[in-house]
Amino acid sequence: MDRLKGIEVFVRAIRLGGLSAAARELSMSPAMAAKHLNALEQRLGVTLVNRTTRRLALTEAGAAYLDTAERVLAELEEADAKATARSASVEGLLRVSGPAAFGSAYLAELVTEFHALYPQVTIELGLNDRVVDLLEERWDVAVRIGRLADSNLVARKLAPVRMAICAAPSYLARRGTPLSIDDLPGHDCLGYTLSGETGTTRWGFGADGSRPVAVRGSLHANNGQVLAQAAMAGMGLVYGPRFFVDRAIAEGRLVELDLGAELIDLGAVHAVTHRTRRPAAKTRAWIDFLAKRLPAMARDW
Repeated sequence: MDRLKGIEVFVRAIRLGGLSAAARELSMSPAMAAKHLNALEQRLGVTLVNRTTRRLALTEAGAAYLDTAERVLAELEEADAKATARSASVEGLLRVSGPAAFGSAYLAELVTEFHALYPQVTIELGLNDRVVDLLEERWDVAVRIGRLADSNLVARKLAPVRMAICAAPSYLARRGTPLSIDDLPGHDCLGYTLSGETGTTRWGFGADGSRPVAVRGSLHANNGQVLAQAAMAGMGLVYGPRFFVDRAIAEGRLVELDLGAELIDLGAVHAVTHRTRRPAAKTRAWIDFLAKRLPAMARDW
C-alpha cells in the first residue's frame, strides 16, 4: 500500500484522536485507514499504536517514529507550497492574525508594504492577544511570539525576541535606580496579566524563569504597549519584549536597566499555519515577505 499515505494516517490518527477522524480528514473509510496503518506497521516490523475501542495509545516505538513522521510531512507540505506559490497568482483574501501591540507597532506597516507588492490581495488583519484557532476561525496565518508547543502548527521562525527591563528617567530620579533583582520588591513593577513570568505578583529570571522575584505594582494590563506607555510616563518599571520599548530607549524616554540577572528567554516571532491546510500562494508570499522584512526591523530587539 502507499507508504506515504500510511504515514499520513498514522500522524493524523494520533493528532485527531482516532482512525475515524483521520479517515474523514483523508476522505477514506475507517477500514481503509486501518489497512494503511497496518501496512505501515508491517513494513516497519513494529507496533506503533495500541488500539482500544476508545482511543489509540502510542507505543515507545510509535512515539519515536511520530516526531520523524511529522517532520517529513511538514517538509513535504512546505515543498508543495513553495512550488504552488511560484506557479500560482498571488491574489484573494488573506486573513492574518497577530498580537495586538506588536501588530499595531509593526504588522500595520508591513501590511501596507505587502499590499504595494501584491495589489490583488485583500488583507484582513485581526489583532488580538488571545491564541486563535486557525482552522475553527478560518485564519490563513497567525504571527505568534514566544515558545510554541502546538504540534498541529507548522511554524517558521521570523525574528528573535529579546527581553528588557526599563523605566523612565523621571521615575529613576524619584525612586532611585534598582541595581539587582533583589531591589525589585521596593519598586513599582507594572504587571502583564497574560504572563506568569512578567506578571502582577512575580517576575521570572533565568532563561526558563526559574528564579522568581515577588513584585507589586500600581498598574496591571493585558497589553504590553499600555505598560510601556505607563513606564514612559514615570509610573514604574516595565519588563517585556524589547520591541515594545526599543524606540523609546533610542529616544531617551526610557532607560534600559541591567539588574545583573539573566532575563527570561521569550523565544522568537513565528509565522504559523495549520498542518492540515496547505498554504495558498497568497499565504506563502506573506510569510516569505515577513521572513525578509522582520529580521531588519528586529536588529534593535
